[in-house]
Amino acid sequence: MEYQHASEMKDYEGKEVSVRGWIYRKRESGGIIFIILRDSSGTIQISIKKDSVSPETWSDAEKSTIESSIEAFGTLKKDSRSPTGYEITGKSMKLVSLSEPFPITEYQSTELLLDNRHLWLRSRKMTEIMKVRSHIFRYTREMLDKQGFYEITPPIITASGGETGADMFELDYYGKKAYLTESSQLYSESMIYSLEKVYSFVPSFRAEKSRTIKHLAEYWHLEPEMAYYDLGMNMELQENLVSYIAQHVVDNDEESLKELGIDKEVLKIVKPPFKRVTYEKALEILNDKGKDLKWGDDFGVEEERLLTEDEDKPIFITYWPKELKPFYMPVNPKDERTVLCADMQAPHGNGEIIGASQRIYKYDELMERFGQVEKAKGVKFNMDNYKWYIDLARYGSVPHAGFGMGMERVIKWMMGLDHIRDAIPYPRMMNRNYP
Repeated sequence: MEYQHASEMKDYEGKEVSVRGWIYRKRESGGIIFIILRDSSGTIQISIKKDSVSPETWSDAEKSTIESSIEAFGTLKKDSRSPTGYEITGKSMKLVSLSEPFPITEYQSTELLLDNRHLWLRSRKMTEIMKVRSHIFRYTREMLDKQGFYEITPPIITASGGETGADMFELDYYGKKAYLTESSQLYSESMIYSLEKVYSFVPSFRAEKSRTIKHLAEYWHLEPEMAYYDLGMNMELQENLVSYIAQHVVDNDEESLKELGIDKEVLKIVKPPFKRVTYEKALEILNDKGKDLKWGDDFGVEEERLLTEDEDKPIFITYWPKELKPFYMPVNPKDERTVLCADMQAPHGNGEIIGASQRIYKYDELMERFGQVEKAKGVKFNMDNYKWYIDLARYGSVPHAGFGMGMERVIKWMMGLDHIRDAIPYPRMMNRNYP
């Protein structure tokens, strides 16, 4: 039998339709049972009259419960009283699987919803977020593919840290120390010498002891690397990518935006160019707003909010102090206190979504930066683990640049979410790895 989805109903007015899905709402009134059925596309109301259906259908309708799975057949008609504007006059209904009393009711605590994440993902809110998440991943790949990028598949298990090796999940790898990757950047860099423009799109892992609304221990990480790119070209690619995603969400995800209460006009204005603000200027702005920051201080959640609270588009914070940044970022020749980097901050206090820089490609400069970072951060690199990466600077290196974009942070911002945990199906946080 061919089944129709709830979103297709307008094409079948006056015709017989077959639907299947789960019971979202149910009520009974005067010998009629009204069922709101949900499927992946939306919802549709079904009315089942006791004196118009078989005893078997009425029995199945009567005993069915919220979240029971059903199949139904009937005639579609317009009905302004229906929540969806259409109603199926049921001729038959089959109970596929009877649900036990559903543990999630209208008002529940965040912890209960997280404990029952496998069930909460059925909610209309989470369904629409997951749809848009899937589409954002597609738009991201689509844009980069159009720009001539190759997608690569780096390892998740690594012996070397992308930055300092701190805050990484350690594991026993056949008796040797290894880590879950915090970044695939170094491996992506190694591929530009054959493919020139590449991106990896895989999970990254950070063991930061953070409970903020923007941190996950496991998240999806987009990391493009481009041969012959400088910082300006890098930022231009980033703003074009973020704009491409936003405009495609506006054009293709209108129903999901409506369901989530997002005004698409907020995303329509996300178009290049994005404002560029130096770290030094950002310090002035923050101190004018009541902070007491000095050169070399990093920015936290509150500082990011203050910098972007009045912005309608993302902004770049450029040229950060070299003491704050990793070994692979080159010193700015115009200001040796800083490195050639830029972080993209989402508007309205949504925080950093992209970290980017030119990459060091000269051997002597790379080795010097290793030493600078060791001194500034009080760490000691195991250079044996980085020998392969250092080789890249020894055998025909070229100027290049790249960036890392946290996909759940982008989704949190664009979908107006209160917390990053709702941007991913099963959030992994400091205090949660279940279910």
